[in-house]
Amino acid sequence: MSVLADNVVHFARTLRRAGFPLGTGQINEALRAVEAVGLARRDDLRAALFATLVTQPGQRPLFEQAFEAFWRDPGLFEKSLAALLPQTPIPPAELPTDAGARRVAEALRGQAAPREGETKLQLELDARDTASADEILAAKDFEQMTVDEIARAKVVLGKMTWALPPRLTRRTEAAVRGHAFDLRRTLRRSLKAGGNVVRLERRRRQLREPPLVVLCDVSGSMSGYARMCLHFLHGLTHTRRVRGGATHTFLFGTRLTNISRALKLRDPDEALMKAAALTPDWDGGTRIAEALSRFNRDWSRRVLGQGAVVLLITDGLERDDVGALQGAAERLHRSAKRVVWLNPLLRYDAFAPKALGVKTLLRHVDELRPVHNLNSMGDLAAALNEPLRADRLKAVKERAA
Repeated sequence: MSVLADNVVHFARTLRRAGFPLGTGQINEALRAVEAVGLARRDDLRAALFATLVTQPGQRPLFEQAFEAFWRDPGLFEKSLAALLPQTPIPPAELPTDAGARRVAEALRGQAAPREGETKLQLELDARDTASADEILAAKDFEQMTVDEIARAKVVLGKMTWALPPRLTRRTEAAVRGHAFDLRRTLRRSLKAGGNVVRLERRRRQLREPPLVVLCDVSGSMSGYARMCLHFLHGLTHTRRVRGGATHTFLFGTRLTNISRALKLRDPDEALMKAAALTPDWDGGTRIAEALSRFNRDWSRRVLGQGAVVLLITDGLERDDVGALQGAAERLHRSAKRVVWLNPLLRYDAFAPKALGVKTLLRHVDELRPVHNLNSMGDLAAALNEPLRADRLKAVKERAA
């Protein structure tokens, strides 16, 4: 049994390196469960490990891949216990192509990216107190990063979070020092005291973050930046969901695609793979006017209420009729509380809006910001919790004149 216990511990550590938040207590439970079910059937071992090591629905696909890769010998249960220990790493050619496969393979080799608390890159919102190597990474353009740097940047983007300024809603909630009396709740409480009113209950208006709507360009010129932004948006969707804030994400190239449900999947690899499968025009052409018109027609009334903030992520290089873009952008601006345009071309200090699409969009946004590296993403997180900053927009408009 000691050999089997070593293998169960080894498997649990593999899952931990792949991102599972496993503690010693769960591993001990897994050992007891495996001892109880025995090794007569492979499915029993799978069920015992699943029941004790998986705590979230989104972890199931990663667990299944890790189990198949770790206990991959088909005659495993007919052999002696000494044959249970898998020592040979999986060759790259045998790796599955499903979501999370790369993380499982790295975990089996012991090369997984460091998890929270182990990573050296701890980017604060303004990225000013990090070590020199991390400062270089934070200032580096996404398009110039190596594969290893992109992996490190994705970890940072997935953990980066921010909050929009909360707004008063029409809904009310129970409060100790509210501005209005809650007669219904007062009478209900009085029944417990025999009909005597012991205390007047009060209510107040709820504070809630406004909805966030993201329109992200995935055309050829924006493909690399869009991938990095999606890692940020995946983490943001889940942190806002915990606080009760709605996040709606749309991708557009030659058509508009709603990927909000895909980003709600907990595993980032699975979520982004699902989003890519829903977007057949990824890395294709650009039809900004058509995408904004479709959004205004089909989605604006559903998602732009309650003071919604819109993030428009595009370089503005429109290929269609600029007149149609003018009308679509104007309507979007009127429907939203605040429209922030994130343009990777602003990484150039001498950027001047010469293209007609860029000039047209400039008239219908409240703020213009860069989105090309980790520093710019951190600055965006801080800026959206502050009043509008129109100085950058004014400077770009002056260059266009």
